Amino acid sequence: MQIHVVSPGDSLWAISQTYNVPYQTISEANQLPNPEQLVVGQAIVIPIWGRFHWLMPGENLYQLSQRYQVPLEHLMTMNHIYTPQNLPIGYRVYIPENQYRQKPSVDVGAYVDLNITGEESPQVVDQVGEHLTFLQVFSYELNADGTLTPLNDQTIINSAYADQVVPLMVITNIEEGGFSTEVATTVLASEELQNRLLDEAIAIMEQKGYLGLDFDLEYLGAENRERYNQLMRKARQRLDEKNYFLSSALAPQVEPGMTGVLYEGHDYAAHGEIADFVFLMTYEWGWTGGPPMAVAPLSQVRRVIEYAASVMPNDKIMMGIPLYGYDWTLPFVEGESRAKAIDHQEAIELAARYNARIEYDTEAQSPHFTYYDEQGREHKVWFEDARSIQAKFDLVKEFGLRGFYYWVLGWEFPQNWLLIEDNFNVNKRI
Repeated sequence: MQIHVVSPGDSLWAISQTYNVPYQTISEANQLPNPEQLVVGQAIVIPIWGRFHWLMPGENLYQLSQRYQVPLEHLMTMNHIYTPQNLPIGYRVYIPENQYRQKPSVDVGAYVDLNITGEESPQVVDQVGEHLTFLQVFSYELNADGTLTPLNDQTIINSAYADQVVPLMVITNIEEGGFSTEVATTVLASEELQNRLLDEAIAIMEQKGYLGLDFDLEYLGAENRERYNQLMRKARQRLDEKNYFLSSALAPQVEPGMTGVLYEGHDYAAHGEIADFVFLMTYEWGWTGGPPMAVAPLSQVRRVIEYAASVMPNDKIMMGIPLYGYDWTLPFVEGESRAKAIDHQEAIELAARYNARIEYDTEAQSPHFTYYDEQGREHKVWFEDARSIQAKFDLVKEFGLRGFYYWVLGWEFPQNWLLIEDNFNVNKRI
């Protein structure tokens, strides 16, 4: 795969000629909303074996052979070059796929929120199941008496099995639409309620076919930190008897001792020791109630990964990736403004409709654009594209992580799945 960024005057036909790839192939691979109306700054994935490189000032063919680990003689033969010393700036060089390139094997997970995808959940999973190792079914809500609110999830579990995806049962402390510190405290403070929770969870797992348990207990506060660790240890012992996976979803910490009810209840070192793997929630810096910014700026994601890797094994870390972005109506008013969640395809359609130019923030490694709607209101959009996803995949490789996961299925982002194929071999564990 190669990523092409649309320049002024580009057309799909011209791009197809540049890469010697049929324009229909490019359009279908990217599921372009309107192939006749590309957006300046739009990233397009080119499905090509190998890649093209245009010589920049100071570059030569020998340097390219070293960079891409392709013998110089091979480059010369493939490109019909006989005098490599005097190639002009801008000369197009075809770089063949390195047949010795080893793609790392990773675990890939994804949460599916049945409240969002509803009856279409099985189809949503089937569309991307070949790219997944785990499916985190969201969620069984914890009650103050230690019981779990039932979930109509058998069909989605069956779909996971059909795609050789491990279904994980997700338990949350959500009450009336939000995470409840009080519910979590009540259960975690009682050994009897902890046991009731685990008894019911394991009974559901055995009945329905879940193969792992994922705790997503949030906003616990410092008073529940060690209690949560104790629940995890107890769950570890019980799940080992059944050969089930144990995982947890953890808030994005960048240093020890972070204050705030979201962070204080999550002990990175303890969970890294107890769990089979952890899902680090490396997203929502830009969020619906906050000011416009990247949802998962790479600079912040890196800080979380660096800290996590210092206190837990890298092969237990699953890095979170958002499948969505946000559209803010300006001016932003603290406590009043609410951004609208949109997916990649919607972002491209918005930019095309309002003739916006997509910019790219190199520090955040994230695309963004501004537009004015029919009422003259200014909007700011931050989203994910092929470039931002590739940057995150490079981070996974750099740290040798176990893998990554997505929040949340149901958003359209075809480029993402193409890039998984290009970068990794996805583990299948059933």
